Parts: sequence; structure tokens; C-alpha cells
Amino acid sequence: MSQKLSSLYFFGRPFSPLYSTIMKLRESLYIKGIKRRYKLDVPVISVGNLTMGGTGKTPVVALLASILLKKGFKPAIISRGYGGTIKNTVNVVSDGTEIFLNAESAGDEPCFLAKSLPGVPVLTGVVRVLPCRHAIEKFGCNILILDDGFQHLAVKRDLDLVLFSAATLAGNSRVFPGGDLREPVSALKRCDAFLITGVTDKLKVRSKKFGELLTKRFPDKPVFYTTYQAIDAISLEDNASKEIKSLPTPLFGFCGIAQPELFQKTVVAQNISLSGFMPLSDHQLFKQDLISKITAQAQSTNAKGFITTEKDLIKLQKDTFKLPCFALKMRVEAASDLLTYLDEKIEAFQP
Repeated sequence: MSQKLSSLYFFGRPFSPLYSTIMKLRESLYIKGIKRRYKLDVPVISVGNLTMGGTGKTPVVALLASILLKKGFKPAIISRGYGGTIKNTVNVVSDGTEIFLNAESAGDEPCFLAKSLPGVPVLTGVVRVLPCRHAIEKFGCNILILDDGFQHLAVKRDLDLVLFSAATLAGNSRVFPGGDLREPVSALKRCDAFLITGVTDKLKVRSKKFGELLTKRFPDKPVFYTTYQAIDAISLEDNASKEIKSLPTPLFGFCGIAQPELFQKTVVAQNISLSGFMPLSDHQLFKQDLISKITAQAQSTNAKGFITTEKDLIKLQKDTFKLPCFALKMRVEAASDLLTYLDEKIEAFQP
């Protein structure tokens, strides 16, 4: 945790009980039916988290969409579109065939998913029941995936998955603004299963212990573990796949994700030599002054190119840099027990 964030949480700690109470009240209003919850005509799968920051939701959403496509479903992904500038009630990022909005308009994650998943419509909207209905009525989608949907209680779901990052788990276990939690831990009773993502050899023991704590507190909810595997790299210039070992080195790394240090470690683990690394804010937009700063730092380290994440790459133009730029392409590796669990749940959705 950064010193700045640690200080924020320290001063925000007295307000955590108040925020926690507000979130519990909000939850109870939905449960009691005082605030309306919408039951849609198709199954809904929610992928979300209890903590703030990145937990690897986007790759898990992509994995689910791929599984559903293979099983003959027509899924759509519904996102809030965080960071996007377009504010219509329904924003069609992709209809499954054509991409209509760029990362600046739609947000980097919806745009990345649209580009990565041909055949899957991606829509955004703050009031998510509206893009949900649009996907069903206009595109004939017969199952929906809510990206970052755990706190969006207005839409009922048929499967509720909550993710924790193996690197951060529950953080300091305090509710915002005194900590990393969006809601009190008791909110986890709403979900169906837990996924601990990004497990590495170094984090395996710690992740297992956390999983045991979840099982003890919520014995009816299974805990699953996933890892990430770097499979190749993508070139910004021509969008072509490149073997990781063929990349020119050293490369200058940069990324705007919730935990940039994890990406840096992943790059190093692929035996890619880094001349330097610049962490950026999550959902960072690349204005010219920032591009100039990245370029200058790379030149000062004699880098032969750049390496970043897929989510950042989609926000860059082909001519952004004079040196070649690549993104490390990552894939979720799910254990067989998780795949079996998903198969069983999805089978129940078949008409």
C-alpha cells in the first residue's frame, strides 16, 4: 500500500462505521423490496469484488464469455463503463461484430473486452438494467455477464462470483474510507462462490490460508483459485502476436492498472529485461504530455521499445511512439474444480 493511501485510510478510519452502516442499510432496502430489484428474462452472472482496486475481474469475465460461447449461448457483457466519457443511458461498445466506441469514450475495460471477444456484445450504462434489456431485446442475447456487479443490487443475478486478488486479499479488512472494503464482510453472504485470482508460488500459502478463513466464515460457499499465464505479446504497430522471447530488449515498462507493481513482476518473470518502469494511475488516459514523459524516460534508459498491458495498449495509437510497443497477453488458468463448478451452473441455465 502506498504511503498516500495509508495516510488516507488512517484519517478516514473514524468514518468507516458510518459508511459501513450506510452500505448495510442500502443492502437491506433491496432485500426488503423497498428499493426495486429487476428480474430479467435471461440468466445473469455477476463478477465483482468486496475490495476496491483490481482483482482480475476483466480476465475472468473474458473466460466466462468464452465458455458460454462454446456452450452455444449468446452472452453479452454489461459494464458501468468506469472512466469512459460517454454518458448515455445505453452505450453500445460492440454489437459482437463491430466496435463502435473507443477506450476514451467507453472506458478501457469494456473496449478491451469488445476487442478480445468477437461475437460478444459489450454495453455500458450507469443504470445497468437498461443496457441489460437492450442486449436482450436488440441483440437477442440469452445470458448476461455483469462486470463489477457485486454492489449493483438493482439487477437480480443467478450466479454471483466475488473475487479477491492473491496479492492484496482483503487489504486491511476495514471498510472505506478507513480501508479497502466497499462493504462490510457480512455482505459476502449474498454471493455464491469466491475466486482468489493471480495466485503465484510465492502467494500460494497465504492465499490458501485466506481461502480457509472464507470457508470457515461462509461454509456453504466454495473457494476457487486461479493463476495468470503470459502466452505471448501483441504489437501496437500491427496488432500481430509475437513470441515473448523474440521481443527486443531492454524494454521500458509502463501501465495504468490498480496494481502496477504486479505487472512489473510479471514482465520480469518472463525474462524480459526492463530498462525502467513507470507506474500510472488506474484507467490512466494517455495525453501528449504523458506520452512525452514516457518517451523521455525510455530514451534516457536506452530502451529498445516499450512493454505495457493489453488494457493500456488499446488506448494508444499506432504512431504513439517511434520505438516498438508491445502488450503482454495474459490468460486466466482455472483449476479443474472451478471449470467443473461453472459447467454445472451453466448447465442449469440451458433452456
